[in-house]
Amino acid sequence: MLVRPAHAICAVLLLTTPAHAQPSTSRGQISVAQVRAMLDQAATNPTALQTLTAYLAGTGETAGWLLDAARGLPPCARRLTLDAQQARDAIASAAATAATETPATPLIIRDMLKRAGCRLTE
Repeated sequence: MLVRPAHAICAVLLLTTPAHAQPSTSRGQISVAQVRAMLDQAATNPTALQTLTAYLAGTGETAGWLLDAARGLPPCARRLTLDAQQARDAIASAAATAATETPATPLIIRDMLKRAGCRLTE
């Protein structure tokens, strides 16, 4: 069985944080609620900080790799960047009522590409 890095990160988050851990989406994706919980707990919980760091690093690295793999597209105007505040800003628009069913990663990657001035369509 192939374990996706995102699922491994979710498992670590769910197994190592307090009982009020947020669920992933019904499709197994990392939810906005999970990322918000990691962001909120990172300042006081070393495990949440480690999980958040791994998640953000994986998200940023994957976005960069995908851009590299999509040859022929115009380059981005600026470097891709991602930090905790940028992630928080990217998911801020997700409604609190849908936070457990809204996948966080597409919102964060879309924001990264927008901030870097990447043009993905002709």
